[in-house]
Amino acid sequence: MPTAFVLINTEIGSEEEVLAELKKISYIKEAYVVYGVYDIVAKVEAETMDKLKEVVSWSVRRLDKVRSTLTMLVVSSS
Repeated sequence: MPTAFVLINTEIGSEEEVLAELKKISYIKEAYVVYGVYDIVAKVEAETMDKLKEVVSWSVRRLDKVRSTLTMLVVSSS
């Protein structure tokens, strides 16, 4: 199953609001507010790579108060 980790920068102070919106998206399997360069880390799983790209592009990146993202596609797991 195609999987990606999405690192998200939000507007200052809106981390919890964006996290709540992410958790409403069925393809988001886990999401956490973190300290560091990024504000949120989200794990996305979808049936196909095309669906995964669609979720990241049209559901995650377009959320209000998301400033930028970095997507890391999983190529192998243990």
